[in-house]
Amino acid sequence: MQPIPAPSEQPRNPLHGLTLEALVTQLADHYGWADLGSRIPIRCFTHEPSVGSSLKFLRKTPWAREKVESLYLFMLREQKRHAAYNP
Repeated sequence: MQPIPAPSEQPRNPLHGLTLEALVTQLADHYGWADLGSRIPIRCFTHEPSVGSSLKFLRKTPWAREKVESLYLFMLREQKRHAAYNP
């Protein structure tokens, strides 16, 4: 049985060390609020969106936070794939 790594020992985890605010900000910058709201249809992204209101909701709602984290990882893969084809 392998020991569970301590939080500081996650060199391959792309979410390690990132705040929820950083995730939301980068997603909003990359996709824009309208596209973000269509990809993750939750009210904090579709009706008067802001980083502050999104953080308030996402901190209380684990399923929504998981969707944001998943979309962030997808965005990173998409950017890496794009960079590989367009050096």
